[in-house]
Amino acid sequence: MTINISATLVKELRERTGAGMMECKKALTATDGDIELAIEKLRKDGVAKAGKKAGRVAAEGMVLIHEHGAQAVMVEVNCETDFVARDINFTSFVKSLAETALQEKECDVARLAELPLVGYEGKSVEQARQELVSKIGENVQIRRLVLSQPTATSLGVYLHGNRIGVMVELDTDNKELARDIAMHIAASRPIVVNPEQVPADFVAKEKEIYTAQASTSGKAQEIVEKMVLGRLKKFLDEVSLTGQPFVKDPNISVGGLLSKNRAKVLAFYRFEVGEGIEKIVEDFKEAVMSQVQGG
Repeated sequence: MTINISATLVKELRERTGAGMMECKKALTATDGDIELAIEKLRKDGVAKAGKKAGRVAAEGMVLIHEHGAQAVMVEVNCETDFVARDINFTSFVKSLAETALQEKECDVARLAELPLVGYEGKSVEQARQELVSKIGENVQIRRLVLSQPTATSLGVYLHGNRIGVMVELDTDNKELARDIAMHIAASRPIVVNPEQVPADFVAKEKEIYTAQASTSGKAQEIVEKMVLGRLKKFLDEVSLTGQPFVKDPNISVGGLLSKNRAKVLAFYRFEVGEGIEKIVEDFKEAVMSQVQGG
């Protein structure tokens, strides 16, 4: 009789052990869905060793871009400290991960975790990740990855150290322009290509704020409306790639630069290590005292 293992049960086991999804499902299947027996099985198999570190915040790490032919992949893998981010075991894992993703044309983290990792003797990505956690003593998480589209005529890539990565796709054969645009995106952090792509609810909220601010000026309603439109246009230019002043020549906008070269940005992707992850700042002295006192 085959036991139906629910996704909720798998999720609970993952949270309690830090083991991979497939390992959790196999353990639950082998123990007829008994979560306590599954935990015991994972511990016996050595899979749950990494689980003790799974809850710790991993906000350091590296961004890597791997190119092959006309396509590229960009990945972000996180660890807990900058020291480990420079460790050869960690960097080798990230490089192999990027090679695997591009080779398999896989951009889903969960599906990638189940694939054999290039250069790791038949081990899956998840098995190699867990072994790395045990070896370096820190939580390691594959946070995100993206594949460039093969339909782009030009692909521009830029890495700022190992912390910021950008990929840009153009509809024109101009590698130098594509790289310049990638460097600009790394520095200026646009969120969309064109102002029209800013979500309507986001624009409405900004307009509401500007209207409230302008209404306190005491000026006539028509003047207030012009003030709001002016501020809104400035905001949309600041967050859109084509509206920003080009970093290499602020006298021209990126949109103007693209028009001059008869080029169009099809898409761009920007990763920065740890962005959006809430970091826990711990007082070193208190942390040591806590260890001494057994807290």
